[in-house]
Amino acid sequence: MDPYADDTFTSSEETFLSQGTECAVRVYRPAGQGAPVPVVVMAHGFGGVRALRLYAYAEQFAAAGYAVAVFDYRGFGDSAGTPRQLLDVPMQHQDWRAALTYARTLPGIDPERVVAWGTSFAGGHVISLAGQGEPLAAIIAQVPHVSGPAAVRATGLLPSLRVGVVGIRDQVSAWAGRGPVYVESAGHPGATAVMTSPDAMAGMDRLIAESGLEVGDYPADVAARIVLKIGLYSPKRWARGVTCPALVQIAEEDTVTPRRVAEATAARMAAPTVRVYAGGHFDPYVEPLFTTVIADQLAFLGEHVPVEATAS
Repeated sequence: MDPYADDTFTSSEETFLSQGTECAVRVYRPAGQGAPVPVVVMAHGFGGVRALRLYAYAEQFAAAGYAVAVFDYRGFGDSAGTPRQLLDVPMQHQDWRAALTYARTLPGIDPERVVAWGTSFAGGHVISLAGQGEPLAAIIAQVPHVSGPAAVRATGLLPSLRVGVVGIRDQVSAWAGRGPVYVESAGHPGATAVMTSPDAMAGMDRLIAESGLEVGDYPADVAARIVLKIGLYSPKRWARGVTCPALVQIAEEDTVTPRRVAEATAARMAAPTVRVYAGGHFDPYVEPLFTTVIADQLAFLGEHVPVEATAS
């Protein structure tokens, strides 16, 4: 283990198995823990890794008394698995279920008080999992992907065609038993990349810088075949099955996951809390918006999954 600590929490690098493959997970434990505490399970969005600002959230949760488990999907970041950077929705759902199962077994955890936290593409995952019956105390979906068709429309025809060509090449390569053909996750307008909104490249660069990383520390691409399937993945179809409390955080100028469909999706849930913020898709991760976003998340957890409720 490689422990980290401050006055309010400790953390360690651990692993769990998903379909036989080791996934890396950093586990945070509040200092002076007595009674079992709730645990927040976290993962990143499209092609993202936990080192891209997720630790900043996790530290805030741990300082507030929550245990936290922050993991990388198979084939991404510090997790094992090949081919690398293969983004597959059913596989990521399997990784989520394995992570949630693992979190429930951690010492000092209340297994009935598990929160799933997802951002962007993973915001869609936590909606899908909760809607399909995964037993959760609450979910937090930050700037969530909720509609495949809406995401494709937001991308635009020409950018979709550009990445679609690469996606077809990658799929043909997979059928032929060859390695993946990759496409950048973010790029400037006019580039061949999955996200090419005006704020995408600058947003990704700032995420990297604010995380204390350098460009190239982690690959910023994905196996291109996923672009052929994004339009088919619509977590909103599961929203009516989300019966646990849900915090849905929406960016008003989000050109990646549009506000309108995110609000309509939240309205289908049994107990939604909706917060809308000025800014774009990449703004919640960094200041000045981060402080407000994390404060709303902590307030939501304090209301629906309070730490002190486990001490009685």
